[in-house]
Amino acid sequence: MEAPNKDEIEGKYDQAKGAVKSGIGGLTNDRELQAEGEADKASGNAQEGWGKFKRDVSETVDDIGNAISNAGHDVNK
Repeated sequence: MEAPNKDEIEGKYDQAKGAVKSGIGGLTNDRELQAEGEADKASGNAQEGWGKFKRDVSETVDDIGNAISNAGHDVNK
């Protein structure tokens, strides 16, 4: 498994930032800040999901490349 990519890291950051905003908005009864926090969390979740998708595709391509390489080595034996 590869390390998280930029989209995954930024998505986690936006989720955390959104949780803080939402929490503060709830405590101060600031509905606008609370809504902004919820939007940040949703956006971060989507960005993290996109990053995971890209990583999965990259790992699948690497696996296919390795399988082809191994098949070539087996044929040359």
